Amino acid sequence: QAHLVESGGGLVQPGGSLKITCTAFGIIDSIYEMAWYRQAPGKERELVALTTDTGSTKYTSSVEGRFTISQERTKNTVYLQMNDLKVEDTGVYYCYVDGYEPGGRFQTWGQGTQVTVSS
Repeated sequence: QAHLVESGGGLVQPGGSLKITCTAFGIIDSIYEMAWYRQAPGKERELVALTTDTGSTKYTSSVEGRFTISQERTKNTVYLQMNDLKVEDTGVYYCYVDGYEPGGRFQTWGQGTQVTVSS
C-alpha cells in the first residue's frame, strides 16, 4: 500500500525560507493530485497548496506569491518552497496524495512535519 514520507520541516525566523518534501512509496500506477495541508495549534487542518497530474496548481490566498508547490512525477515527489515565512505559517504540514495502485484508488496522508516560524 502506498505510503508517504515527509521531510524538511524545522525552525525558521520570520522572513526566512524553508522547503519541505514528500515522497510516495509503494507500487503506484499513477497520481492524480498531490497537496500540502497544514494544521496550526487549536485550528482545523487547511489546504495550503495542491498540484494535479496536468500541472495545474492552487493556493490558499494567504500563501499566494510566497509559496510554490512543485512536483517531480518520475520520483512521485512533491515539494513546497516557502518564502517570506510569517509567524502565522507555523503548524504541522501534512502531505496528501490521491492516486492509483494495483489494488485501486488510494488517498493517503503523510505523518506531518513541523514548521515553526519564530524569532
